[in-house]
Amino acid sequence: MAYLAYSEVTDSVFVLNLPYIKFGMGASKEVGYEARRLGITSALLVVGKRLAETKLAEQVRSSLESQGIRVEVFTDVHIEPEDEAIVEGYRKIKDLRVDGFVALGGGSTIDTAKLLNLLYTYPADLMEYVNRPIGKGASPPGPLKPMIAIPTTAGTGAENTNVAVLDIKRLHVKTGVSNQYLRPSVAIVDPLTTVTMPPMVTASTGLDVLNHAIESITAHPYTARPAVPNPAERPVYAGSTPIGDLFAPVIGWVAKYIRRAYADPYDLEARYYLHLGAGLAGLGFGHAGVHVPHAMAYPIAGLVREWHPPDYDFGYPIVPHGISTAIPAAYAFRYLAPYNDEKF
Repeated sequence: MAYLAYSEVTDSVFVLNLPYIKFGMGASKEVGYEARRLGITSALLVVGKRLAETKLAEQVRSSLESQGIRVEVFTDVHIEPEDEAIVEGYRKIKDLRVDGFVALGGGSTIDTAKLLNLLYTYPADLMEYVNRPIGKGASPPGPLKPMIAIPTTAGTGAENTNVAVLDIKRLHVKTGVSNQYLRPSVAIVDPLTTVTMPPMVTASTGLDVLNHAIESITAHPYTARPAVPNPAERPVYAGSTPIGDLFAPVIGWVAKYIRRAYADPYDLEARYYLHLGAGLAGLGFGHAGVHVPHAMAYPIAGLVREWHPPDYDFGYPIVPHGISTAIPAAYAFRYLAPYNDEKF
């Protein structure tokens, strides 16, 4: 009955801001159609250097060009977005003439595209947009350019969220930018894009899905937050909601399929449900938010710089996000369980 609480002291409203989602085997081949439907005529394709050289990237570009869409390519993507790199990336694209963005890659690539879109559409000092108390937490005055996100990892759910995570290098802190306009216009979720993920990447991203699902369901209910005098000041992350609770089956999917996907990258049933679970968990935490494990993960990721996990042979600079959330998760959940026994 927690969701039925009402008073003028606490909030009684939550916002579910959903993207247009296209899911299924081979769905990425339809990116050109979706871009044309959005009115994009000139797109910036944001993709990591290694992925840019693959058949998948060639297929995405060909699909766009088949619809008469001119494609510019941006490959300066860091494994974890950093403020300095984002600002430098914006300087490289600011004079291009594009009217839409396409992100192909994991959560870091999608978040990079979100931030480039933000600065390209509404130029400003990046710290103006970075969340308080690190930045000023300003919201852009209106919608950004249309953006399509094609995730190639089953983990972050970035294709469904209105937040972009980044490192503030000089402060050794991980934070983000959150506002209602960051969410991609279209999410194209194709399980076949994840079969090339190596085992440790599969494990790390899968653990991120697990924590997204558990944390969004066990967060304080949205009715526990203080009332907001101005709707524009309502936080993106509202707390747990009845809608977010509907995605609880994702926890079971991860439990059933993560080991199978780790052992066999071409287990398509496992890839299917992990990718679907990542998207649904993204919808859940995208409006409900996460809590203690993710909060603890940020200093872990921000401070540990010397560990290079297996399968991240391209010189991963920090603890991968899914692993950094998993390290404290069991301890945090064990501590918190008595406070919400029914859900835990």
